[in-house]
Amino acid sequence: MKLPFKIDCDALTDEDWRDIAGLVASNMSFSDVYGIPRGGIKLAEALTPYCVNKGYPTLIVDDVMTTGNSMLEARKKFTGTIGFVLFDRSNYNNDWIYSLFKVNKYFDHV
Repeated sequence: MKLPFKIDCDALTDEDWRDIAGLVASNMSFSDVYGIPRGGIKLAEALTPYCVNKGYPTLIVDDVMTTGNSMLEARKKFTGTIGFVLFDRSNYNNDWIYSLFKVNKYFDHV
């Protein structure tokens, strides 16, 4: 999908990722975390200390969700999942992926 702008999370520092992880962990419980390769790796690393005992879902994370396909593919690997993305710029309707920021689809067409 060609988009007119890029959300670049490479500028976030390790401290930024730790702060975001603390915010996520204060609102979600999970037993394991899986980061979507490349964009979700830093967030997954920052969230790992917050994993709790078994019995909670696996948290799948990414920095930016554009179509939702990467999250859906990752979900096939686990049973019992929830998801989190920093920025959601998709039109994917779901009840299992939460986002900190939802980019209005208007801005994808400017």
